[in-house]
Amino acid sequence: MSRRKTVSHPLCARLYVKQSQAAETRGLADQRRRMLAGLAGEVVEIGAGNGLNFARYPQAVTLVHAFEPDPYLRERAARAADAAAVPVKLGDAAAEDLPLEDASVDSAVTSLVLCSVSEPRRAIAELHRVLRPGGELRFNEHVVSKRPVGRALQRTADATIWPTLSGGCHLARDTRTALEDGGFGIELVERFVFRVSALDPPKTHILGVARRL
Repeated sequence: MSRRKTVSHPLCARLYVKQSQAAETRGLADQRRRMLAGLAGEVVEIGAGNGLNFARYPQAVTLVHAFEPDPYLRERAARAADAAAVPVKLGDAAAEDLPLEDASVDSAVTSLVLCSVSEPRRAIAELHRVLRPGGELRFNEHVVSKRPVGRALQRTADATIWPTLSGGCHLARDTRTALEDGGFGIELVERFVFRVSALDPPKTHILGVARRL
C-alpha cells in the first residue's frame, strides 16, 4: 500500500522561488555545479524544488528521476525539465516513498531538502534502497552548528516557530551523522557557512559525496 504524503506550502514555495534566484548569484549556482560534476547514468533527485539543478547535469547523465511533492514548485520544475539538456522524468512523490525499484539508479542527489522532509532517516533509507551497491550520493545540505550557543538557538527555533515559517525546514539536523547511520560512507565533504538571502540566517552547509555501502 502506498504511503503517499500530501505536501503543500503555497506561501513558502513562492518565497523559495524568489529566494533561490538571488541565491544563485550569491554562490549557490557554483555549489550546484560542483555537486553535480562527473555524474553519469541514471540519477534520482529528491525535493527537486523549481528544478534549478536540471540545467547543470552533465551530458553523461542518461535520465534524471526527479521528484517534487509541492504542486507549485513541481509546476516550475516541469518548465525547467522541458529546457534541460538531459532527459528529466518529473514525478509527484515524497522523499520517504520513492516509486523506484530497488538498486535501480546509479546516483542520487539531495540539494537543500533533508532539512525539510518530515522523516529524514526514512528518506535516507529510501535513497539507500534505490541506489545500486556502490552508487554515489551527492549532497548539499545545511546542518546543525558545532557551536553550543548556535546549536541551542537552532534547537529552540526548531521546537517553536521556524518549521512553520519555513515550510518544514529544521535548522538543527545532523544530516552527516544521519547519512552515515543510514548506510552511506562519506568520501568527500566541504563545510562552509552560507545564507540564501539577507533575510535568511547564516547556516553551516555540507557539500560532498557519499557512497552506498
